[in-house]
Amino acid sequence: MSALFNFHSFLTVILLGICSCTYFKMQFPAILDQKTGFRGFFWKAAGIGERLSPWVAAGCFMMGVSIIFF
Repeated sequence: MSALFNFHSFLTVILLGICSCTYFKMQFPAILDQKTGFRGFFWKAAGIGERLSPWVAAGCFMMGVSIIFF
């Protein structure tokens, strides 16, 4: 089953995308300068990761626990 049809996998992909975009924006800020178009989506994901970092971290932790134990 693909990640689009399995809600658990979909949440995992979204959380990993947010964390990856935030990391790349911190390491290489010139990559995500463009706020429109295709790269604008990644800029917005990085903004979510920066502003909601405690919630994203808690979500990643809970997702990791659920993957390990369930």
